[in-house]
Amino acid sequence: MHAPREVSAPTAPAPWQRTALGANLLSPGGGLGVTIFEEMTTLAVQTGAINLGQGFPDEDGPLEIREAARAAIAAGANQYAPGKGIPELREAVAAHQQRFYGLAPDPATEVVITTGATEAIAAALLAFAGPGDEVLTLEPFYDSYGAVIGLSGATHKTAPLLAPDFMPDMAALEAAFSPRTKIVLLNNPHNPTGAVFPREVLQRIVELARTHNSIIVTDEVYEHLTFGVSHVPVASLPGAADRTITISSAGKTFSLTGWKIGWLTGPEELVAAARTVKQFLTYSSGTPFQSAIALGLGLPDSFYEGIAASLQQKRDILSEGLRAAGFDVFSPQGTYFVNVDTAPLGITDSVDLARRLPALVGVAAIPVPVFCHEEGAQRTRSLLRFAFCKKDGVLHEAAARLASLSGRL
Repeated sequence: MHAPREVSAPTAPAPWQRTALGANLLSPGGGLGVTIFEEMTTLAVQTGAINLGQGFPDEDGPLEIREAARAAIAAGANQYAPGKGIPELREAVAAHQQRFYGLAPDPATEVVITTGATEAIAAALLAFAGPGDEVLTLEPFYDSYGAVIGLSGATHKTAPLLAPDFMPDMAALEAAFSPRTKIVLLNNPHNPTGAVFPREVLQRIVELARTHNSIIVTDEVYEHLTFGVSHVPVASLPGAADRTITISSAGKTFSLTGWKIGWLTGPEELVAAARTVKQFLTYSSGTPFQSAIALGLGLPDSFYEGIAASLQQKRDILSEGLRAAGFDVFSPQGTYFVNVDTAPLGITDSVDLARRLPALVGVAAIPVPVFCHEEGAQRTRSLLRFAFCKKDGVLHEAAARLASLSGRL
């Protein structure tokens, strides 16, 4: 008689593989790829192209904030900050929410300082979502969302944003909710599309979250970068405050992305849960930067109005070149990204064009399909995203280079 043959159970994906798969970094064969940002940056360096792919400014933030950080270092603020952030910055965040939105989080129990918004998102998702749960995002989605959802073991559900205005398909959004929807993760203003969702859309999402007893995690890092429309925090809407964690950061508002100072606010019990996870990710960070950002949050209204006006001008400079190139341009209402459709040029594969663009005209961009699952990637297969958070001279040069594209194809 033959001995029984042992059959190995299928190997479950390791946490790192779930993370990579969620961020579209894992090939069907299990190979690990690089992020599209790394790939496009490498191509830009190799070709000498202007890098309009990754969204970071090429100018530093306000001098008074940078000087405040230097002063804090000189004064000895170089050791661990409290795990939930220095009191000065937590109070400044609470005052900012009151000043701009009429919200009044308690700085002692309802505000936590994080290592950028990315850590805040990770802490919130890992605090509440796990195997058997679903996390719902709009699509396209920022790549770290998929990565952390994958790490958590939860299932990532999506609802599409539709060109040209990139508003949600409301029927699809409603259908994407289920009894397993643990978290609705929103990004507003939205990266990569530049959409700013109106009050009625956000209110409907709140109603759906309440119906399904879902937590709302809202990433509002571009809150002050809107053009002709007002940002509406989800937490300010009826029925939202008791289930919403609001996330923002200093990086986008103050053009200090390398400082990695973010925050989350919300009801005490939700914030406490996220803080429990956060303290075992970094514990604390950026001690001398925290007091400097507290100063920045108190800058006058003219500063906040000025950054939006400046970015709107930059948007228009780049958009002119993109139209001259022959693209359909979807003018954003917020963020510092503009999306285009390559189809008018007879090109339906934006990933391929993104890889050729640095050598063709000396400009690098990011293909939108990389921010999507398979079906969404098909829907957005001809879309490209360009960042316009650059000096005016750089944008004028990029616009001139792009205008020559149709003749080079």
